[in-house]
Amino acid sequence: MSNTLLSRNHTLLLSLASFLIPILIWCAVSYLPFIWHPQVQVTNSGDVTYFQVNSRVAKDVFYQEAQNAVNRGETPPQGKLVNPIYLPAPHEVARALVTSFTTPPVQADAPWLHQSLWHSIKIVFTAFIISSIIGVPLGILCGFSSVISRLTEPFVEFFRYLPAPAFGALAVAILGINDAPKIAIIVIGTLFQQILIIANTTRMVDRGLIEAGFTLGTNKLKSLFHVVIPAALPDIYQNQRVLLGWAWTYLIVSELIGATSGITWFITQQARYQNFANVYAAILIIGVIGLITDFILMKLGERLFKWKKGAK
Repeated sequence: MSNTLLSRNHTLLLSLASFLIPILIWCAVSYLPFIWHPQVQVTNSGDVTYFQVNSRVAKDVFYQEAQNAVNRGETPPQGKLVNPIYLPAPHEVARALVTSFTTPPVQADAPWLHQSLWHSIKIVFTAFIISSIIGVPLGILCGFSSVISRLTEPFVEFFRYLPAPAFGALAVAILGINDAPKIAIIVIGTLFQQILIIANTTRMVDRGLIEAGFTLGTNKLKSLFHVVIPAALPDIYQNQRVLLGWAWTYLIVSELIGATSGITWFITQQARYQNFANVYAAILIIGVIGLITDFILMKLGERLFKWKKGAK
C-alpha cells in the first residue's frame, strides 16, 4: 500500500514538473534580460525623430542611435530591454485569459471569446462523432475479415495520404460556406486514419480467445460480437482518445475555410492587431480543454474497463 501511494505521489510530482519546467523556462526568458531580450522598448525618444514611445527596435540599432545622439550633443533616447512583441510574458498572458472573457470585442458585431470557443467545440465533436460512426465499425470489420480488409484498406491507405485541407475548395463548393465544410475537413482528416488504426487494433486480439470461441461452438458472427469486439474495445477506446486530439489539430485548418468563425477566427483577428497575449491565451484554452476532456475520458475508461490490465 505504501509503495502504491509513493508511486502515485511520484507520478503526480512528475506530471506537475512536466508543466512547471516549460513555465519556468518561459519566465526566465521573459523576466531575465541577460537570457534573451533582443529588443529595446522606447520610453523616451529623445532627439531621435524616427523613434516612437512604446515602439520596439533592435538592441544594436537602439544603442547605435543613442551613441550617435551623444556624439552630436543631443538628448539620447531611453528604453528598456524587452522580448519581441510575439513573445509576451506569462503575467500578460494570464491577464489576457481573464480580460478575453470579460472585455467586449473591438468590433461591435464580433463574437466574444467564449462564443467563438463554444462554436469550435461543437464543430470538433460533431465531426468526430460522424467520423467515429463510420470509422469504428468499418475498422473493426477490416480487422476481423480479410475479405473486407482487402476490399477497403488499399483505398483507405491511398486516401489517408491526401491532405484534408486540399479538399477545402471542393467542400465549400458542395456544402456552402458555413460549418458543413469545416466538419467535412475534420472528418476527412480523421476518418481514414481511424479505420486503419482500429483495424490494426482489432487484429491484435489474442487469437487464442477466438479459437477457444470456435471450439465452444460459436460461429463467425457470434465470435465478432462476443469475443473480438469485447476484447478489442478497451484498446479502441484508447485509440479514440488519441484521434480526438487529431480532430482538434484539423480544426485550426478547417476554420480557415468558408465563413470566418470559431476560435481560429479569434486567434487570427488578435494576431492581426498584434494582441499576441490574447493569441497565447486562446491557444492555452484549447490545450486546457483538450487536457480536461482527455482526463475525463481516461477516468471513464478506467470505470468502463476495470477488467482490462493497463486500462489507464
